[in-house]
Amino acid sequence: MTLKILGAVVFALATLVSNPGLAQEAPEADRAGTGGAQTLEDIMARQEKQEVDESFRSENLGDPANAAGISDQLGTQGGVSDSDTWRGIRYNESDIRTQARGPAADVLIQDGGMPWYKLREGPIITYGGLALLGIIALLIVFYFVRGRIKIDGGPAGTTIERFKAIERFGHWLLAGSFVALAITGLFTLMGRSFLIPVIGQDAFSTLAVGSKWVHNNIAWAFMLGLVLTFCMWVAHNIPNKLDWHWLKVGGGIFTKAHPSAKKFNAGQKIVFWTVMVLGFSVSLSGLSLLFPFELIMFADTFAAINSVVGTDFPTALTPHEEMQYANIWHSIVAFVMMVAIIAHIYIGSVGMEGAFDAMGNGHVDVEWARQHHDLWVAEVEAKQGRGESS
Repeated sequence: MTLKILGAVVFALATLVSNPGLAQEAPEADRAGTGGAQTLEDIMARQEKQEVDESFRSENLGDPANAAGISDQLGTQGGVSDSDTWRGIRYNESDIRTQARGPAADVLIQDGGMPWYKLREGPIITYGGLALLGIIALLIVFYFVRGRIKIDGGPAGTTIERFKAIERFGHWLLAGSFVALAITGLFTLMGRSFLIPVIGQDAFSTLAVGSKWVHNNIAWAFMLGLVLTFCMWVAHNIPNKLDWHWLKVGGGIFTKAHPSAKKFNAGQKIVFWTVMVLGFSVSLSGLSLLFPFELIMFADTFAAINSVVGTDFPTALTPHEEMQYANIWHSIVAFVMMVAIIAHIYIGSVGMEGAFDAMGNGHVDVEWARQHHDLWVAEVEAKQGRGESS
């Protein structure tokens, strides 16, 4: 029954995500009464996400031949009004020169801000929030259905060293900084919608400023932890034939099976590579946001994807569009990582007896180790035996 309900929920979410409203062609508007300018119908059609032919604006950039007199209101521009000038800027038909210098100095109008804002405040928050609530609810149901994974026959009472101090330091540096980044990131992303109505604008302002400072500075600790854990554990997380067998039996999570594993099993390897790949990606987009307009990522990435897959992603992006893509990607990857880490926290704490000791004090019960990492225990004991005999 649980699997049927879960399947229905996943199908419903997939339907919502993969079936967006299709844009419709807007009916031709009569612009005779406006002298060719846009009408109320044009504005309403855009609000309803209908496709509007913008040529009546993009091609209406003024005609010097129709210049008014020099003393008339528009005469000083030779018949080109302010509206004509800004339309030329909007549709990139004007030769812009500025005294200011900088990557974004020549961009006077960038109308991608509203679609970015709507995506950020709409689907990103909605589906990201639902993903977090969904994984928490799923783990609660799983706990009551499966219960805590116990040590068969109970603890042996003797321990074996699982992780050295430097390994635990790298893990907790990465984990602690990620939790701080997740909390402050959620405050920054969702605070205006969910916290201002509760604590008010003044209190939220203080919280938002503090969250931004913490987020920007803790990011360096996260990247350092990412490098440390990668260097220490990458050799133990190379996939092998044991992983396929572990996955086929579900790692014993749903059954009483105990598939063989070395220092890390297939489930831990999946978590490791998820954190490494997504952590690297979220770090790059975070650096782009920390140093605006300096780290260009998406134009080159889209060009590479287009050349391989044959897609038609935009490759001529303004500096502002690069930042908007970085912000959206940063949020999406962060939500995926939060879902994975919540599941990891569950297994490493309340979900499995004896698991927390591995990172708590570095030593685990021998029976727990044999149950989940029997080949690793054999390797350790063999090394200790060779050390004693030598």
